[in-house]
Amino acid sequence: MAEWIGIGRRARRCYGFDEVALVPGMVTVNPNEVDTTFVLGKYKFSVPILAASMDGVVDVKFAIAMGKLGGIAVLNLDGIQTRYDDPDEILDQIAKATPEEATKLVQSLYDGKNFPVKDKLIAKRIEQIKKAKVPAIVSCIPQNAERFYKVALEAGVDAFIVQSTVATVRHIATEYKILDLEKFCTAAKVPIIIGNVVTYDMALELMEVGASAILVGIGPGAACTSRGVLGIGVPQITATVDCSSARDYYFKRRGRYVPIITDGGMRIGGEICKAFAAGSDAVMVGSAFAKAQEAPGRGYHWGMATSHANLPRGTRIRVGLSGTLKEILLGPAKVDDGSQNLVGALKTSMGSLGARNISEMHDVEMILAPSIQTEGKVFQIGQRVGMGK
Repeated sequence: MAEWIGIGRRARRCYGFDEVALVPGMVTVNPNEVDTTFVLGKYKFSVPILAASMDGVVDVKFAIAMGKLGGIAVLNLDGIQTRYDDPDEILDQIAKATPEEATKLVQSLYDGKNFPVKDKLIAKRIEQIKKAKVPAIVSCIPQNAERFYKVALEAGVDAFIVQSTVATVRHIATEYKILDLEKFCTAAKVPIIIGNVVTYDMALELMEVGASAILVGIGPGAACTSRGVLGIGVPQITATVDCSSARDYYFKRRGRYVPIITDGGMRIGGEICKAFAAGSDAVMVGSAFAKAQEAPGRGYHWGMATSHANLPRGTRIRVGLSGTLKEILLGPAKVDDGSQNLVGALKTSMGSLGARNISEMHDVEMILAPSIQTEGKVFQIGQRVGMGK
């Protein structure tokens, strides 16, 4: 599979969303009759899409709105919502900052010494979500997981995500206590989702220690700059295929199915459909939801690592406001670029491919098609409409 890139060194060719296409099969299905259910622990979600745990995307109000529409919104416990009693004031500051000021401002607002995360606010935010009778799902970095989990569990959290730039079972550090993932997962009373990974071996190892689901993706997000700053990452199609292969192998060997969640890099419905065809059971999306009128970012979006004190690996970007959360998730779409009615796009694609459920979506034919975005689209590209935007 690998090609020579120089004397004694080979590299494997990997693929992203723009390089592949899905091939219709011999059967088609009424899109209204396909099943998009995503199962996580004891919960079933009709919408297999998670809103990313980013402060410009998810707050309490957004989490409630997403939950009522059948999806999942993940609240970032390391962020603004748990540091400030009035997060709206802080969000206004970020939205009003100039591009030159934005990164420095975000770094200062997320300063753990001056503005630490408060346990009482963790509990309060989760309780506010639960009061609306929708699932409360939260995330934090490994260093905070044990402390935050205890507070979150007492407040009634339904699932807990341990999320870092690169997740491994064997982490080496002397400056801080290392989270024992196996011990953490074994003792947990709610599903534990772990990320992010991009390789077969790491996905398999995380499943072995008890992860309830795996987040796949390093650096593909619209506001993430890790690939530029650190030079690491694997394009999402290949990463998803590799990690879903680990899921299937683990299921055959252990009899426990661990869902794969492709996280990042998907802007439009077609890319979400390709993620499922590559093996995803659900997807996590940020920038598409940052455009919602209900999103707390005021039309701006920034990565979770933007606030790193010494080496920010994200940036604040302007995405604008394109419509309501319902329009983006369920339609009706009012734009022509595929960024709205994401569930409708998934169902229509599944119907055209003959996939009656997400599991069957994993088996559709995928081809290499580098011209798929441009073939016959000269007018759209020239006029910057539809696929030419």
